[in-house]
Amino acid sequence: MNDFDFLVGTWDVANRWRADFLDPDSAWEEFPAVSRASRHFDGGASFDEIDFPTKGFGGLTLRLFDREREQWSLYWSSRRTGVLFPPVVGRFDDGRGVFEGEDTHDGKAVRVRFVWSGTASGSPRWEQFFSLDEGASWICNWTMDFTRRP
Repeated sequence: MNDFDFLVGTWDVANRWRADFLDPDSAWEEFPAVSRASRHFDGGASFDEIDFPTKGFGGLTLRLFDREREQWSLYWSSRRTGVLFPPVVGRFDDGRGVFEGEDTHDGKAVRVRFVWSGTASGSPRWEQFFSLDEGASWICNWTMDFTRRP
C-alpha cells in the first residue's frame, strides 16, 4: 500500500515526449518540469502536482489504493482542461509498477500504459505508452526522469 512513498518530496523532472504521440518515428522533444508529491491515507493515496514552465501548463495526479483488489488507480488532470482523465489501474511487482487503461488521443481510441521503474534507486523513471491495437504493440511516447531536490 505504500508503493508511492518514494515519490514524496520535490523533484526536478527531465521530460522527453514525441512530437506525435501515435508515431513511433516521430522526433523527441525535451523540456523541464518540477513535481511536488505528498502521501495521504497512511500510504493508500498519493498526490502530486507538476509544472512544465516552458510549456505553460501543469497537471496533477491522484493515486488511490484499492485495498480489496490490492491495486492502484491513477487519475491525471491537466490544468488546461480541469477534467480527470480515465484511470490507469495496476500494481507494483519487484519495484516496477505497471498501470493500464482505456482513453482517447486525437479522437482515436488508445490503450494507455504507465510504467514506474527505478523507485528504489533514488532516480525514479515514469514512461507512457499508447497502443492502437489493444495492447498487441506499444509506442513509448513520453518519459520522465526524476531527480530529488535537496
